[in-house]
Amino acid sequence: MSYWQWLIAISLAFAVAERLRPARREQRAVRPQLGNDLAYMAFNGHFFALLSGAVLSWIGWSAWSAEKAPEPLAPFGMSVTEWPIAVQFLVLLVVADFLQWCIHRLLHAVPFLWRFHKLHHSIHAMDWAGNFRFHWVEIVVYRSLLYLPLTLLGGSGSVLFAVAVFATAWGHFNHSNFDVGIGRLGYVFNSPGMHLWHHDASAEGGKAKNFGIVLSLWDWLFGTAYWPQGRDPQRIGYLEDAEMPANLVRQLGFPATARKAE
Repeated sequence: MSYWQWLIAISLAFAVAERLRPARREQRAVRPQLGNDLAYMAFNGHFFALLSGAVLSWIGWSAWSAEKAPEPLAPFGMSVTEWPIAVQFLVLLVVADFLQWCIHRLLHAVPFLWRFHKLHHSIHAMDWAGNFRFHWVEIVVYRSLLYLPLTLLGGSGSVLFAVAVFATAWGHFNHSNFDVGIGRLGYVFNSPGMHLWHHDASAEGGKAKNFGIVLSLWDWLFGTAYWPQGRDPQRIGYLEDAEMPANLVRQLGFPATARKAE
């Protein structure tokens, strides 16, 4: 299956799950900005597939042309590609997720990057479609800082693709309005309840918390976790989110227009 086919299948699965077992029953199925978010999913999903496909093709070409291939770091004296597929998947998933956690922190900490990331945090009702509500520049930032370290580990293109699909599914899960608990696994894996607090519009628990994508482990280890049990944030978004236009085209141009307004 192509990435697009996986994306459609994952999206349909969570759309059904939210209708069968919603966490917030008062939330409407057809919410404001849903059309925009579906358009972001169509564009960003396609752009992600094109960019990732180009990178994975380059990895495959490099493996075929050994004299031009980047030298793998070869931990433990062997390339990751020589490990069993399941071990490759787990290692690359953990490494990729930690890198994404670091990049996610940068999106909040660096003012220039935050201008783009504001779009993702301007959502006011969380569901699976919100996973792809982000500016396309974020894809460039993530892939630029993500794939080179993974390539140096010597990961195969097929395993990297599987990691990308799994991360997409977990991202849908984190953003979903799906009533499911994961118990003590919440200290290792991210979940809808914990990620909802990442989108908290208030400064409770810190203005920026819960940066995990698949794993919440990094937040618990580095002191950025905040998850009060038994309640949701009063409002999600960000403090000045009224500045974000409702029009999709104007949203894409917002980082440039916001900079001029400063």
